[in-house]
Amino acid sequence: MGQQTLKAVISGVGFILTAFVPCSLAQAPTLQEQLAAQYKAVKMGSDTSGYSVVESGTLLAIQKGGILAVPYSDQSVLTTKYEGGSVHTPSGLLTKGIGFGMKRFGKEQTTHLFQVGDKVYPSKIDVNVASDKVSMLIIACDTCNKTDPPTYNKAQVVFQFPKGSLAKAGAGEVEDTIGQLLSISDDAQQGGGDQGGQQQPQGGQGQQGDQGQQQGNQQPQPQAEPQSIEKGMTTDQVEAAMGKPEKIVNLGPKKIYVYKDLKVTFLNGKVFDVQ
Repeated sequence: MGQQTLKAVISGVGFILTAFVPCSLAQAPTLQEQLAAQYKAVKMGSDTSGYSVVESGTLLAIQKGGILAVPYSDQSVLTTKYEGGSVHTPSGLLTKGIGFGMKRFGKEQTTHLFQVGDKVYPSKIDVNVASDKVSMLIIACDTCNKTDPPTYNKAQVVFQFPKGSLAKAGAGEVEDTIGQLLSISDDAQQGGGDQGGQQQPQGGQGQQGDQGQQQGNQQPQPQAEPQSIEKGMTTDQVEAAMGKPEKIVNLGPKKIYVYKDLKVTFLNGKVFDVQ
């Protein structure tokens, strides 16, 4: 009985080790998974009237010109390269080649050059560590851009990183590079922003006078100790230290708290990155 008991104990310890150690190691998300969580893909659908957005994705604002697009209905897609801070627009020869192929099917090729400030959705994102490339297919938000009739122009953008750097880069570094060309738009939080912008009353002088009197009665407060945010803190701990954020970007397992001079990124409910 003593040997059987010892075997049972050893077996139980082995089960605990195999149950908890691999699980903790498996929780680390890949770069592909982190970017997919940051940039939620749009879902498109179609009917007899044409294409439409079924579910909106993360709204992005174009920061630099030069991204050449084609209508969503086209079978082809043009690729714009972003490297070293510069946009490399597809060559005219490539565009003409696609146009020649379209004519064979009795259609004229139309292209659209996205302007700075245009809004787009990510449709697909792919990470190729071996080639140090991150590719993103984007689709125009026609309602945002007031495009009528809608075309849902699409384009492929390839972010080229220095050789060997993507394998060592964190998600925050990659997102910063993507943000140089395609930044997350403030319009994604337009509802919350409008509400925040209505805090100051437009009403009569009595309200303004009351506010002035309240400000005059306020006593100077002693300067508070600087608050610190550490990796691994929960959302509640961050709110206790920093207060409620001005904006919250909810991307499933990934959540971003936006403060006046700070951006805190949570992954699975804990601080992952601070910018």
